[in-house]
Amino acid sequence: MTKRPPWRGRAARAALAALLTAAALTGAALTAPAPAGAAIPAGPAAPGGGHGRTQAAMDAAVKAGVPGVIALARGPRGTWHGTAGVADLHTKRPRLPGEHFRAGSIVKPFVSTVLLQLEAEHRLTLGDTVEKWLPGLVSGHGNDGRRITLRQLLNHTSGLHDYTEDPEVLRNLTTTAFLQHRYDSWTPEQIVRTATAHAPDFPPGTRYSYSPTGYVLAALVMEKATGRSYEEEVERRIIAPLGLRSTRLPRHERTLPAPAGRSYSRFSDDPDRGMQDVTDLDPSLIRGTGDLITSPADLDRFLTALLRGRLLPPAQQRELKTTVPDGEEPGVEYGLGLFHFTLCGTELWGHTGFFIGTQSVAYVSADTRRSLVYNFNTDALGDTSAAGDVIKAEFCPAVK
Repeated sequence: MTKRPPWRGRAARAALAALLTAAALTGAALTAPAPAGAAIPAGPAAPGGGHGRTQAAMDAAVKAGVPGVIALARGPRGTWHGTAGVADLHTKRPRLPGEHFRAGSIVKPFVSTVLLQLEAEHRLTLGDTVEKWLPGLVSGHGNDGRRITLRQLLNHTSGLHDYTEDPEVLRNLTTTAFLQHRYDSWTPEQIVRTATAHAPDFPPGTRYSYSPTGYVLAALVMEKATGRSYEEEVERRIIAPLGLRSTRLPRHERTLPAPAGRSYSRFSDDPDRGMQDVTDLDPSLIRGTGDLITSPADLDRFLTALLRGRLLPPAQQRELKTTVPDGEEPGVEYGLGLFHFTLCGTELWGHTGFFIGTQSVAYVSADTRRSLVYNFNTDALGDTSAAGDVIKAEFCPAVK
């Protein structure tokens, strides 16, 4: 679907391109206000060597209601770690630079990288149909796996309905029903059936619309092609070789490994609209599309290695960076698991991650000389400019 749902602050799709572009890509964005109650002070741009404005944007996000923020910014003068606010609203412990957090959709470039590696090994092609690998799974209500390719799963042109927009799934993520369903276990096949109970949003290959359903299927294809679990394949091909010691795929683990803070959300049917602790949950609902647990340093290492060509041969690297227009956010394109745009003269590649209780951003410049990774331990401000203001402060000059 192309329309922005009224709950866009909680929609994984809305938190991707819109998170950054609505706040940062247009000329008007450079004069957009900071979150209520705190302005980003004028000062030198980040290329001058300082991160004071980035820290100020993080502090402003906390003042606007984010419990805590952690960030890593890397540039020619080294790596900067920033924190703001608290990791735990109960104990008031401050956030730590190396904390684990749920990174949501930033798992997508991990998944796409493995499928591209399998293509390089001639174990599949991205032109293969979903039906070839998962016979009969994508069918009914106008859905047809014979017409959808693996490439279309990865670049969100499959037309498959976003299963997180299913009314039952949506209710269990955005209302107090979450408290009764947080430990529900889902199979990938159950997720796909939930999506295909809805008609496709458009014929495959005709346009772009962000749908995590495609990556649930991509993880299943990975398993069929290798005979190993999706988690094992990502771990042995990416996590272990790159030494990503803080990164894991949790399977059915319900808690975050230490060190970690708590994660918070607000429920639409809570009359008090108070922050609720939503840290612990069964991640099977987001397997392959949002289940990554990681740290800022690990995300920087992974994206830098990927963009430097350390994980893919040249042919697959070109495929990775072959983009389609976002169609909803001017100037934004999507490759195979990566967003691409230019912000204040800096070409960026990366992804954002959004799920209940967490909002993350991870981008590396095309020349890999600069990067920014940060995490909010809430999704409650997803429909404000708070997250976009942080990346704007890092990469854009101050407005005088």
